[in-house]
Amino acid sequence: MFEPGSIWRIFWIWTVVLLAASFVIGRLLERRMVNSLTTTLIWIGSFWLAIMVYILLQLLLIDFVFLINRWLDFLPAGVNLDPLKIRQTLAIIIAAITFIVVLLGHINTWFPQIKKMDLVIHKEAGTLKKLNIVVFSDVHLGTLIEKRHLARIVEKVNSLQSDIILIPGDIIDEDISPVIHSNVGETLRKLKANYGVYAVTGNHEYIGGVSKAKEYLKTHGIHLLNDMAVFIENSFYVIGREDLMKNREGSTNRMPLSQIVEQTDSSFPLILLDHQPFKLEQAVENGIDLQLSGHTHNGQLWPFNYITRLVFEKSWGYLRKGNTHFYVSCGVGGWGPPVRTVSRPEIVKLTLYFD
Repeated sequence: MFEPGSIWRIFWIWTVVLLAASFVIGRLLERRMVNSLTTTLIWIGSFWLAIMVYILLQLLLIDFVFLINRWLDFLPAGVNLDPLKIRQTLAIIIAAITFIVVLLGHINTWFPQIKKMDLVIHKEAGTLKKLNIVVFSDVHLGTLIEKRHLARIVEKVNSLQSDIILIPGDIIDEDISPVIHSNVGETLRKLKANYGVYAVTGNHEYIGGVSKAKEYLKTHGIHLLNDMAVFIENSFYVIGREDLMKNREGSTNRMPLSQIVEQTDSSFPLILLDHQPFKLEQAVENGIDLQLSGHTHNGQLWPFNYITRLVFEKSWGYLRKGNTHFYVSCGVGGWGPPVRTVSRPEIVKLTLYFD
């Protein structure tokens, strides 16, 4: 579109380089300081990631079409008469499609859906006949998901009037500095449930520094379950596993699920929080009645959902294996681009009936 060596070509090249580097630069600077510069760089860089995904996909499609045309010659004869005009037209079309997709994907992130599901667990749970659980995962609090966004999530969660709130990981995005800077924890304190709010670590708590993340969450009303089980109301157990990232720290690995289950009386319902939904058969083998996970985001951006479906036995939604129920949430927040083009963010209300 620009003549080789022209000032506009040079300007455009450097603009693209800076846009591509802005996310990384913003993240690196954020570790030392949190201000309007780091926030702006991260927002610009995050959107640029999504923009580049959909520009690249369209360019690949166009190249594929022209490649097939060499053999089948199905395009109109005039297509090859003015290559410059064709490139300019395609550039406008690509830009328009990308803008619309990214804009709608960003709007989508602000409106989480409420999913409701009833499940039966064939155990007695003390005097309880049913239990209302609200589940949300992968908030990724930080620069992009901040106090205003979290307030909308908390309002929706509280409106469901749950008995217990369970969060299977990735509450904090990466570096905790912007969370502290914006005092996001005060909004976390507003979560209300009869039996409290319980959570486990995700991989992003470990990426950003798990000790600080744990301490911050504990001081703001979140009961973290670190490879342990708690017996609630003499009726049911909630079991929390450390994220798989703990195994990479080099000190001690996370505790085997079988060892944690030994702390429980399996005649009561066992509810497991495990951030990454790998090796689901372990939950079945250890008598878990319900496992709640997140992590996958269901790919977040199309077509990455097809990749997560290959990686995970269940990338999103409900699954039953034997007597164990599984629910893998696509998350209520997101990593990187504040854009969702596969599924809406979700808050899940599970009503467990005990028989």
